[in-house]
Amino acid sequence: MSDNSSLRTPSQRIAWTATIVVSTLVFIFLIAPILAIMPLSFSSSSYLTYPLPGLSLRWYDDFVNSPRWMNSLKNSVIIGVASTLLSMVLGTLAALGLAQWKSRFKPLVLAFVLSPVVVPGVITAVGLYFFFAPIGLTGSYLGLILAHTALATPFVVITVGATLQSFDTNLARAAASLGASPIYAFRRVILPLILPGLASGALFAFATSFDEVVIVLFMAGPEQRTLPREMFSGIRENISPTITAAAVILTTVSVILLATLEALRRRNERLKGSGGEDAGS
Repeated sequence: MSDNSSLRTPSQRIAWTATIVVSTLVFIFLIAPILAIMPLSFSSSSYLTYPLPGLSLRWYDDFVNSPRWMNSLKNSVIIGVASTLLSMVLGTLAALGLAQWKSRFKPLVLAFVLSPVVVPGVITAVGLYFFFAPIGLTGSYLGLILAHTALATPFVVITVGATLQSFDTNLARAAASLGASPIYAFRRVILPLILPGLASGALFAFATSFDEVVIVLFMAGPEQRTLPREMFSGIRENISPTITAAAVILTTVSVILLATLEALRRRNERLKGSGGEDAGS
């Protein structure tokens, strides 16, 4: 493979170098707050100060041994997993329906389905509160799970819908012509092909639910305090370095999810590449 950099003109090389420099500066600007928080979580001081007087794991120990923080982490995991499972089901059904629906109203319906992503979170939270309050779903796990499902489902619709753009509907028709029921055809033909998009949507859905705080502020009761809600309350009422330990844990979870998402994307590309090579041979 030839080196394309030797074929670039001087102006193209300057533009390429400028792009790398600007991108690096933007990346540093975005990641700088995270890099500033991480060392504070290992500080031995009871205050958020630089320079660090010493290193200690006392704030992680306080996080792990605190019933308040552990309960909030448990709530975040329960609500995140439950809303992710629901959003996977609803988002997949919506994506399949929209992919097969040929109507002039399809863009309008798609915009309605994706509206929780576009509408500001405060407006969504207020609307959900006034919708759930009369039926007694505020201050309950079910209400929070349904609210987070509404917020996370569009991500599943987007990723599964993108996967369905390259899906050959003749495969499902062939399965039906061979006697497969719709459920069997979906499980053995459609699901394996859309699984990378479904997994990506599930990761986005879980990350959205796990980090969400605005809806929780409006709808959660004392027993449903999630980890972001606990962090928000701690910043407002009593700033403790334990919050930095919680922030590092949240950041680590997000990085793991993004790394998993990237691994799934590369695996999907490898499968497509191997499939194309097999077809060519």
